[in-house]
Formats: sequence, C-alpha cells, structure tokens
Amino acid sequence: MTCRMGDLRNKEVINVRDGSRMGYVCDLELDTAAAALTALVVYGKLRLFGVLGREPDLVIPWDKVGLIGDDTVLVDLPPRSPQESPGALARLWARLGL
Repeated sequence: MTCRMGDLRNKEVINVRDGSRMGYVCDLELDTAAAALTALVVYGKLRLFGVLGREPDLVIPWDKVGLIGDDTVLVDLPPRSPQESPGALARLWARLGL
C-alpha cells in the first residue's frame, strides 16, 4: 500500500493501549540526512474552543506507529495520566491564578 502526505493527513490517530482518539495527523518529521521518516505530529486539542489556545502538539516517534490503515493510524503509546492532561476548567483556574 502506498500513502501520500495528503492521504495521511486525513487519518485519525488511535492509541491501541487505551483506545483513545488522539487527533488527526497534521505533519511529519523527516531526517533529511538519512531520508527517513522519524515522527508523526498531531495538533494539540483546542482549549476552551480555541480562546485559550491549544495544548502542546503530540509528536509520535515513527517506531511507535503500529499500522497505517485506510482511515486510521494505530500507535502504541503509554496512556496519558490525568496530571498530564488536566481538564479545561482546571487549566482556566490555573491560568487565572485561582
């Protein structure tokens, strides 16, 4: 199966360890010296409908990509702990200093 960058951008990224939907592929990282793909980049989720910006982008190393299917990309990453991804309200309170 061949896949172009434009086709890859429309694929959803799913973590096989916990079944979480991580987002859609938005970019690739290439090692130009070795001419090799090194990582997939998924945009961070919007904070409060984009008013408070975005969470940091998720960079998935190429060795963690398990399978590229017709509609999805399966990756094997450890699940995120609640401390790593606090809820929108908790981030808002922290930003306001409350």
